[in-house]
Formats: sequence, C-alpha cells, structure tokens
Amino acid sequence: MNRLELTGLTTRPAQVWGGVRLIPLVREAPVEGLRLHREVYERLGAGIVELGPRDHYVSYIPHGLVADWSTGDPEVPRGGGQSAAYGTQLGGGPDVPRTLRLPRPPLHRMAKRRPGDRLRFLPLHLALEGYLALHFGGPSTAWEEWSRRALRDGLSPRAEDAYLGWSVRGLGDALRIFEIHPDQCGVMVYVSDALAAAFVVPHPEDYRLLHASLVEDLYGELVHQYALYGAPVPEFGARLGDGAHIRTLAGLRAAARGQQRVWGEAHESLFARELLDSSYGFDRVYRMGSFTLWRFLPPFVRDGSGQHIGETVTDHKGRVAYLKTFRLSDAQIRRGYLLHVLAGADWELSRAAATLGSSREELVRRIRAAGFAQLLKGNV
Repeated sequence: MNRLELTGLTTRPAQVWGGVRLIPLVREAPVEGLRLHREVYERLGAGIVELGPRDHYVSYIPHGLVADWSTGDPEVPRGGGQSAAYGTQLGGGPDVPRTLRLPRPPLHRMAKRRPGDRLRFLPLHLALEGYLALHFGGPSTAWEEWSRRALRDGLSPRAEDAYLGWSVRGLGDALRIFEIHPDQCGVMVYVSDALAAAFVVPHPEDYRLLHASLVEDLYGELVHQYALYGAPVPEFGARLGDGAHIRTLAGLRAAARGQQRVWGEAHESLFARELLDSSYGFDRVYRMGSFTLWRFLPPFVRDGSGQHIGETVTDHKGRVAYLKTFRLSDAQIRRGYLLHVLAGADWELSRAAATLGSSREELVRRIRAAGFAQLLKGNV
C-alpha cells in the first residue's frame, strides 16, 4: 500500500465562496462496520500527550475522534453494518448532541484503546507527531561535525507552526453557508485552488456531525497566506450545449449526469492529482478488527507540487473509510527532504552534499537555514 485509493467516493459540483472551493464527496453506500464520533474537551488551550516516559507532544487539541467498529467475518460485519456510534442518545429530542464533553487531563498516546471495540485517536495530531518525529534521533554516527547535544538528544525539541481553521479567511463562512448532500461522506477543501485538506468519514451521519469541526483543524502557513492574499476563485458552471438536442427530461438528466462525470474526471486529474498520484510511506498505528489506522508521510520530492501528511483508516480491501490530511508548507517540505538526505547518507556531511550536488559548505548553510543549527558544532 503506497497510494490513497478513494474507491467508492464520487465528487459533486464545487461550492465556491470567495477564495475557498469545497468539493463534496459522496458514497453510494456507507462503509459498514465503522462509525466515528467526536470527543470534545472542555478546557481550550494547549493539550499534552504523553508519548513515553520522557516524551510529550504539546499542541492545541480541541477534540478527539472515537472509532467504533464491529468484529467478526470481514465480509459480514457484526450487526449488519448499521451500528450506532458510541455517544448516540436514543430519545431526548433532536437537540441532544451526539458528542461527549470531557475534562482535559493529560492524554496517553495518540491512539488508545477504549472499552469494547473502540479506539480514541487525535485527528491530524497523529500525523503531525509522525512528521515531527522524522529522524528524531538525529545523527546515528559520531561524525566530528555534530555537537554532543545532537548525539545525546537528537532533534529534541522540534516544533512546527500551524493555523487554526477559524483564521483561514472564508473557510468558516463556506462551511456554514453551503448545504450538505444527503449521501455526503467527505469534502476536499481548496484555498485559491490549492488543496488545503481532504476529509473523509465512513457514514453520512458522521459527516454531518463532524462537518463544522473542520474550522477547529490545523492548516499550514501556505494555506493561511493563500486565504489572506488570494483573489476569489472562479466558479465552474455546467454547459449542456445549445439545448437543441435535448428534447425530453430524460435527455436533460442524461446531459447533466454527463457533465457530472466530466467534472469528477477533471477533479481527479487536475485538482486532486497531487494527493492521489503521490507515493506515500505508511506507518500502521492500530488494527481495529477488519480496519486499520495508518498515518502517512509524502516522499518529500522537491518538484514544486503540494505535499500532504495525514492519517487514514482502510478496510481489509484497502479502501479508505476515514481520511484527514494536512498540507505542508514549502519550508516543511525542505526540512523533511533535508532530513531524508542526511539520514540516507548516515549523517556524513560530505556524502549528503554529494547526493545534493552541492558543496559541504553549502550543505552546512542549508542545515542552519532549516533551523537545525543546534545539531552542528559551533566551529563548523
């Protein structure tokens, strides 16, 4: 598995608000045997996740997601597949929310098993922690250029900047204004026609409850800049010709469906190509019956295209049931690429410089510019 396969999801016409373009994703049938719900934490602010005895992840964590799955034969999920998500209240009127509000104690691990067939994980933070831990151990060999601190502590601590969705201009309005399709299970968010995020869930009811949570997600620096300085994007209208060949409602319906297919093909080949055509490195996080939770990293190839990190849940056939992505900034891609090259050269500067086609002095300059100066000795 090295690519994202959005099998079973089809696109609907774009919804445009200023510089934000939303592409709804719908399913013909929900993914059976898996449901998601949100676990809300009351106190806002920095959240702390204990990754180990001495390792902590600190970030703004507004909520977690709880996956509830069925077990047994993967071809025939338990309960017929239409299981109610944990947190659902039966009765009590339509105003009772299907979320759990909990105090914010220190969380243990990014993904933790709950009683029954349930797993709590932190959306996006699971992927970001994987990116921050990229070659976190630092130099594996005591080459003379690396400091004692680098050999002892590696890249600790390492931090990256992100923006809350509320600060992405136009995103909150776009999510509030447009209607949700009856079978909608996901959305592609574009800002100035650059893919900002992809979000997919297994069931339309899950999407309706989690739709507004997109403004609480984290977005990269590039997305924030595009929203702030970018111009409104054009709307794409369907063209059915001059109408002379359309004589009946059936003909009109066929022409409209044809345009819908054209739009879907154009979206996959043009808009979403950078996400769907990339080859990723997947890291399995947890096995959930016939489903698997993964997080993934891009190849960090500097070809000018957008690159994304994220997490996904796939079924036993590799089909995506859940997906959430984060677009990296150009600086973050450069840092990831540089760390890959250094690790591939066993952290020997001369070999890494040869791989990059540059001098040793130029590589040292790039290491300092990337924010990794603390790894080097002061006299290098």
